[in-house]
Amino acid sequence: MVRPMSEDIELSVAWRRHLHANPEILYELPETTRFVTERLAEAHVDDIKTGIGGSGIVALIRGRSPSSRVVALRADMDALPISEQTGLGYASRVVGRMHACGHDGHTAMLLGVARRLAAARSFSGTIALLFQPAEEGGAGAKAMIDDGVLDHFGIVEIYGLHAMPGLPIGHFATCPGALMASSDLVTIDVIGRGGHAGAPHLADDVVLAGSAIVQAVQRITSRRLDPLEPAVISLTCFHAGERENVMPAKATIRGTVRTLSEATRQGVEVELRRMTPKIAAGFGVKADVGYRREYPATVNDPEKTALAVAVARSIAGDQAVDSSARPILASEDFAYFLAERPGAFVFIGNGLSAPLHSPMFDFADSPIPFGITFLCRLAEVATGEHPRAFRDIECRPS
Repeated sequence: MVRPMSEDIELSVAWRRHLHANPEILYELPETTRFVTERLAEAHVDDIKTGIGGSGIVALIRGRSPSSRVVALRADMDALPISEQTGLGYASRVVGRMHACGHDGHTAMLLGVARRLAAARSFSGTIALLFQPAEEGGAGAKAMIDDGVLDHFGIVEIYGLHAMPGLPIGHFATCPGALMASSDLVTIDVIGRGGHAGAPHLADDVVLAGSAIVQAVQRITSRRLDPLEPAVISLTCFHAGERENVMPAKATIRGTVRTLSEATRQGVEVELRRMTPKIAAGFGVKADVGYRREYPATVNDPEKTALAVAVARSIAGDQAVDSSARPILASEDFAYFLAERPGAFVFIGNGLSAPLHSPMFDFADSPIPFGITFLCRLAEVATGEHPRAFRDIECRPS
């Protein structure tokens, strides 16, 4: 018998608040993984595998009808190194750490999905629930892939859900193709001769050269790339010198590059490596460019996106689902999964909350019934059957 959805929601809210109060970061998630594993066992999933990609978890739920199709649903578990300022009763108990990106909500919703699907079993094939570590800068998705999660469990497609501030509660948004940007790191070392600030002619001015580089780099996006292709170069750190009367011998500039296409990504790197040493040479100094590729762009499969949109509209209505959402230049390591398997990444409304990565952010509990219902129905449809077991669920903002 299918358990009452109201009970699933109440439990998921409680779980979400517990996770929010006890944040852990990157791969060091001992209490989080223990908590998730215990809840999965209580839900009576068929199999639980831990330690995948360091501290990832996979739970398998087999449907009533035999099928070789294995569809994955993913949630991220890690928090951020931010000091919470919400003042909530369930605020972070750990100084300098908080769930500021909704991962507590994502995990709680997927636990609710585990409970619901394991009780209903009204789908064919197998659902693999992926609880991933280290989304926030640790490439936990890649670690799980490198550990064989996709091949070992025979996963053929994958879906993810992410809270979005500003999008109304009960609404969904996504688009086919690039939804989120790649994220790369740039380091430029400008090197010359140090000297006395009172005799600049006897030294090299790496500060002046670095300043010229910063200004010139901003022209890459406006003059060297297709203006219709989104790209952002943000140089955010400039470190040089320690004393007012000493001209430093080195300046270090760091920043990030965000693009939506691989061609534009390549173009930015080529231009940075081409122009930066030439500008430095004009000031009589040397510049070394380091370009480190981090997360790729998050690119949704058009067919799987259409499927996710249809499911979202079936529970929220046409007006509450934006199927041509404007891409954003934040990044997400779910991109690694989509580079290996077709699937879709979808935003779920978090209402008028503080922005992501803000010390004032909190995942609103109201999206939980919408998220659980969406993921359950998506699991049913993606595994090849269209039962009506979840048609009775009401999703209303609380």
